[in-house]
Amino acid sequence: MYGRCSKWVGRVGAMLLAAAGAHLWGQAPPGGKATGRRPNSLISRPVPDAAAVERGQKTFVASCGFCHGSRATGGENGPDLVRSVAALRDEGGGQLGPIIRKGNPEKGMPPFPMTDQQISDIAAFLRSRQQAAINRNAYQIHNVVTGDAAKGQAYFNGTGKCNTCHSPIGDLKGIASKYEPVALQARFLYPETRGFGRRGAEGPRPKPMPATVTLPSGQKISGGLEFLDDFNVSLRDASGVYHSWTRQDGLQVEVRDPLAGHQELLPKYTDADMHNVLAYLATLK
Repeated sequence: MYGRCSKWVGRVGAMLLAAAGAHLWGQAPPGGKATGRRPNSLISRPVPDAAAVERGQKTFVASCGFCHGSRATGGENGPDLVRSVAALRDEGGGQLGPIIRKGNPEKGMPPFPMTDQQISDIAAFLRSRQQAAINRNAYQIHNVVTGDAAKGQAYFNGTGKCNTCHSPIGDLKGIASKYEPVALQARFLYPETRGFGRRGAEGPRPKPMPATVTLPSGQKISGGLEFLDDFNVSLRDASGVYHSWTRQDGLQVEVRDPLAGHQELLPKYTDADMHNVLAYLATLK
């Protein structure tokens, strides 16, 4: 029924953590000695001075923002400096300074005759942006219920055909009272994991998908699917008896995936559809 993963949620943090871990491994803590243990990650380094960050932001926007964007996440002519390896490695402008002062004419970057203080301030601003991107715990989730509930209901009962499997007075009754909007959104954007022996996002093993195996003799055996690949299939029937077969000519396997409708909607879902459906589900209290 549902499904569109947010493209950017968590991606920046994951990439930064990977880059920081790769390039900062083995470095001593600022002002200290190497301990032989894994060093602190970028996020655990001292938070830059707020005044320096503010000065650095003003300097950066005035001199660098045209190419790198006002938030240093890149522009039409300049790369994203929040994920820049040089910026990740930098301490107080030591690596950024030469780049800023010499420029990179081959890539269209002119030299900037900045003072040590200006470069240090820009480094503080970039560090603050990096830490903010990595620190998921500091991320503030704002109101996600921004869609049109009426349009969401129309999509639910119309284009999405969600009502063929779900009911606002049945399985979805009171759903908005059980989950906050953010959790509710996560539940329909990331449907329960289905599989054989795998665990869902919340830990418990998901309910097996219903399946029917038709033997060459014509006998049909139905139950919850336990395993399926190109060579074998197994299921457990309603009485708990486990059945297993080698897939061969004449053996037919029919699997009814309850999430098939979700997958079918993935390429059709628009952002507006997603927000509208959430707004509608948020009314089911």
